[in-house]
Amino acid sequence: MAATPTLYQIEAQLRAALESPTPRHETHAALAPRPRSGWQAGFIPRGARTAAVLVLLFPARCHVHFVLTRRARTVGQHAGQVSLPGGALDEGESIESAAIREAREEIGLPGNGLRVLGRLSPLYIPVSNFALHPVVAVLDQHPVLVPAATEVARILEVQIRELQDPTSLKHGWRWRNEEKIAVPYFELQGERVWGATAMVLGEFLCLLQGNQTD
Repeated sequence: MAATPTLYQIEAQLRAALESPTPRHETHAALAPRPRSGWQAGFIPRGARTAAVLVLLFPARCHVHFVLTRRARTVGQHAGQVSLPGGALDEGESIESAAIREAREEIGLPGNGLRVLGRLSPLYIPVSNFALHPVVAVLDQHPVLVPAATEVARILEVQIRELQDPTSLKHGWRWRNEEKIAVPYFELQGERVWGATAMVLGEFLCLLQGNQTD
């Protein structure tokens, strides 16, 4: 059995992969619900609002983890869905600063020791008209995370090897009005992770596997 990669090995692998400017939009397409009206891989329409999310990596119990949240039922758009910590940029704010600020507000991310590795490919979300920019960052220690009561119903600390397990990727169906939609999703810690979050995780998984798509 292969040894479990350390945080520093994963960090080095991701840094090298994120130095490449090559878009990896095909990984988004593979995890996109179908049909997905108003969306095509790699296209962000003019006038889309900018948002950022954080893919936070840290060690815990001898394995590397990342963070997801289940949104509170009271937050309106995307209520109850599983997502990465993040949100819209404030005026004059950078994508990296917004991702970190939102993580602090939503899950109590500590202010010190965070290393930003780079960005994944941007992704357009038609239902909210957001251009989503995922930021990858690392902490050397397991942070104590606290959910914001008004925004986050649950914090999920997911082992990377759980995402890498082929059996975590499944396929289901949803209804949009009277239209039946095929939905790929990851099943992680008893939660279904689909839509934009699954698409971001699909690209992240591709980098972890060293199999970038042109």
